[in-house]
Amino acid sequence: MAAEVLVHPQHAPAQMLLRDVHVLDPRGGLDERRDVRVRAGQIAELGAPGELPADPEEELLEGSGHHLLPAFFDPHVHLRTPGQEHKEDIETGTRAAAAGGYAAVLAMPNTDPVLDSAPLLRSLRDAAAREARVSVGFLAAITIGSAGERLTEMAELREWGAGGFTDDGRAVQSAGIMRAAMQYQRLCGGVLSLHEEDEALSRGGCMHEGAVSAALGIAGIPTLSESTMVARDVAIAGYEGARVHFQHLSCAASVDAIARAKQRGVRVSAEVTPHHLLLSEEDVRTMDTRMKMYPPLAGGEDRRALIEGLRAGTIDCVASDHAPHAREEKEVPFEQAPMGTTGLETAFAALYTDLVLPGSLDLALLVERMTAGARVFDLPAPAIAPGGPANLTLVDLGAEWIAGERGWESRSENCCFAGRRLRGRVLLTLAAGTVAYRERAFSVVAAT
Repeated sequence: MAAEVLVHPQHAPAQMLLRDVHVLDPRGGLDERRDVRVRAGQIAELGAPGELPADPEEELLEGSGHHLLPAFFDPHVHLRTPGQEHKEDIETGTRAAAAGGYAAVLAMPNTDPVLDSAPLLRSLRDAAAREARVSVGFLAAITIGSAGERLTEMAELREWGAGGFTDDGRAVQSAGIMRAAMQYQRLCGGVLSLHEEDEALSRGGCMHEGAVSAALGIAGIPTLSESTMVARDVAIAGYEGARVHFQHLSCAASVDAIARAKQRGVRVSAEVTPHHLLLSEEDVRTMDTRMKMYPPLAGGEDRRALIEGLRAGTIDCVASDHAPHAREEKEVPFEQAPMGTTGLETAFAALYTDLVLPGSLDLALLVERMTAGARVFDLPAPAIAPGGPANLTLVDLGAEWIAGERGWESRSENCCFAGRRLRGRVLLTLAAGTVAYRERAFSVVAAT
């Protein structure tokens, strides 16, 4: 029997009564104030506010009408283990995830060495069982060493719990190799999660190719680098009947390609990051290296197309692409800095502040999109229902805070939203029935 994809945290199960919380679960049709009891790590019962009697054996938390949401699921994070633990590791990365309201994440394989073999996958799963604060799954590489030349033993990796396959950080340049991977995927299952980049078009570029790059005198990367590869792989996926997920879309042309593919019945899905939804090439004018990421921040028209794609369901889910880097790696001239921004701790608050509060997205839709990554990878989406596991996050939507002012749970500080005033603060996260995070101020007022 194949191993389960997610490795769950091995901590004491929660025994808790959350009194008078505003339960919002768009899939379950819940949007009202309730009492919620968690017992032995599962959601035991829901009742009217103040209806459920307190049990002396459980912790009583006064919710004060704060919103209780299904905890989020991130299908695209970098935990940097093995080989790059000076940036992040399983414990710090999942601690950051819990602080952002996530109950589960999928980690990318562009580590050192690359996750391309079953023994390494087994080792990482063992480490996650010991160290993780939230549930963790791992995507294995499509090609050995992510070099784009020879396929990994995908069937064996699936048997040992790989949630899917990606060469994230590098795109598979050969159409022939990609076709073979899709044929293999049909046999062994899982999802091919694709970083789309034509390296012949992107090589040497540091930001989006356009008016801002010209003004700054920085070599640019055209959106064609992404969109032409999306179009190629949509065509191959349709021909092969493969299951393909497109990572971190950044431009209107890619959204259009995904929309047309879905209309034709091609088995595709897509994700978008908070930074591509909220920022544009204009934010790079400061030359702040925290604004340097791949794909690069594009123009305003592309950003608006991503928001509309997320709203319409063309884009299935939000992913942080949490990419930690050590301070000294980012404190260099813009052209020399590595690509990537952290995002687990700010994703919900940034999107709530800049999209929900102005009316661009409904809160329930945002919650659905921030949990939908589980379904993309054929995993149960977090839900608030009696008998199910307690994957929950309690959020104070009225709380204002400045990102990073009290430090970070992540080992790295390269967050593109650092210094921004945000609304919506995570107070508590339960992951697989365990307390994964508790905001310090909230723990003081909690009654027992």
